[in-house]
Amino acid sequence: MPDFLLNALLAGLALALVAGPLGSFVVWRRMAYFGDTLSHAALLGVALGLMLDVSPTLTVTVGCVLLAVLLVTLQQRQPLASDTLLGILAHSTLSLGLVALSFMHDVRIDLMSYLFGDLLAVSHSDLAWIVGGSALVLALLAWLWRPLLAITVHEELARVEGLPVAAIRLALMLLIAVVIAVAMKVVGVLLITSLLIIPAAAAQRHARTPEQMAIGASLLGLLAVCCGLTLSWYQDTPAGPSIVVSAAGLFLASFALPKRNG
Repeated sequence: MPDFLLNALLAGLALALVAGPLGSFVVWRRMAYFGDTLSHAALLGVALGLMLDVSPTLTVTVGCVLLAVLLVTLQQRQPLASDTLLGILAHSTLSLGLVALSFMHDVRIDLMSYLFGDLLAVSHSDLAWIVGGSALVLALLAWLWRPLLAITVHEELARVEGLPVAAIRLALMLLIAVVIAVAMKVVGVLLITSLLIIPAAAAQRHARTPEQMAIGASLLGLLAVCCGLTLSWYQDTPAGPSIVVSAAGLFLASFALPKRNG
């Protein structure tokens, strides 16, 4: 297997592995629009990285984390509805990033690779970022699994039981921010949220426990990565969108199986 294809496969598998359980919480808590907002803001992080001459992956990570903190703060203190606030920030940050990039005449970038991913161009340093970030998020998810489930099932009851609900909710948003930052190279800023949502939604139909759904979502994500890369390799299609199309195909295929109750 060529090195570039092996790097792409390892990066995609690492991301799919952590996207399963994290995407399950995104589906359960109806946070898809929050993920879209962070992913759109990632392009502004790319522009800042190029302006400051530092790694775009680092600035995207820092930018997504800061935006997650800002969103939590604004949701608690402003009178606007959450979806309105998310819509304002999502499109504002995306547009600001595009405008900032248009002023960089001396910097040549492939904007399509940031918007839709460039998995086959993953370098060894990119792979280290993706695998390291995914492993960190997966470890933190395992540690916070029970508290996250508690606030997802019944937030008020979790607060009565003494759990720091606000801190746990913020931790979940920060984990989503980190995954979006490291996933930018795989599927691009416009398709990141789909990799979190589609496998989890497909697994939800056939899972009886939260753990089954998380594991099923990871397995479907792994399968989508393999199918997408195979399609890209043999049909010369873009790798990131091919992975999302494969995930969508698996979601549709899940309707062919009888839904499990429980």
